[in-house]
Amino acid sequence: MNEIVGSHDLLLVTLDTLRYDVAAELASAGRIPNLARHLPGGRWERRHAPGSFTYASHQAIFAGFLPTPASPGPHPRLFAARFAGSETTADGTFVYDTPDLVSGLARRGYHTACVGGVGFFNRQAPLGSVLPGMFRESHWEPSFGVASPTSFESQVTRAEEVVAALPGERPLFLFVNVAALHQPNWFHLPGATPEAGDTRTTHAAALEYVDRHIGRLFTAMSSRRSCFTIVCSDHGTAYGEDGFTGHRLGHDVVWTVPYAHFLLDGPDRSGGTERPGVSA
Repeated sequence: MNEIVGSHDLLLVTLDTLRYDVAAELASAGRIPNLARHLPGGRWERRHAPGSFTYASHQAIFAGFLPTPASPGPHPRLFAARFAGSETTADGTFVYDTPDLVSGLARRGYHTACVGGVGFFNRQAPLGSVLPGMFRESHWEPSFGVASPTSFESQVTRAEEVVAALPGERPLFLFVNVAALHQPNWFHLPGATPEAGDTRTTHAAALEYVDRHIGRLFTAMSSRRSCFTIVCSDHGTAYGEDGFTGHRLGHDVVWTVPYAHFLLDGPDRSGGTERPGVSA
């Protein structure tokens, strides 16, 4: 990451509430082609979330604790605050001397921007101001939130505006919290009704909806230079498994999440496609 930070733009997308099993099934069935073409080997990596609900998980993620590979470790981290005795800080880890990744990247000259989704990013109360308050620039409006059937396309439009407004020489760290998977999501499945409510099937339909629009986000973020991209879930959610519904609870469908990171090639000013030669 020390070769990437400073030379690449950075994009972090959290697909809020996305379950690993649903994400893996849709990738295998060819139902999320725009995401799958960027996943290493066309597959999501199975990981464990650092928290069981949005606030806890994002506090950990912004501290450098991304979802952990679901296999015995230790697993070296991409980003880490300087911390004596850390067993997951390795030679390739980008280490910063601030409390969180956002301020660490800002100290390295990055413009930091947040396009929020769920209520923990809406700034309507002090609690909803903590996470977006980490960023130099933050955006939220009702059309980005969980009740909007067009939330993600509205978020992408705002992200495109953020990219277009930034001077080309200034590196960008953009964070997008995608609200579409979070309940309510019944309206993403044609024919579903609010009376029937959310199900694992409507959850899958919401991911297909996100996939239809995420290509625009990737295009915008790779329009200035190559972009190191992380797409993951912050936690899953239960739809009746073992009697559980929702999240902020200790069930495997909540703790197990999909994860991927990859490079988006930037423009080659000579007219071709830039190949940065940096392995992610």
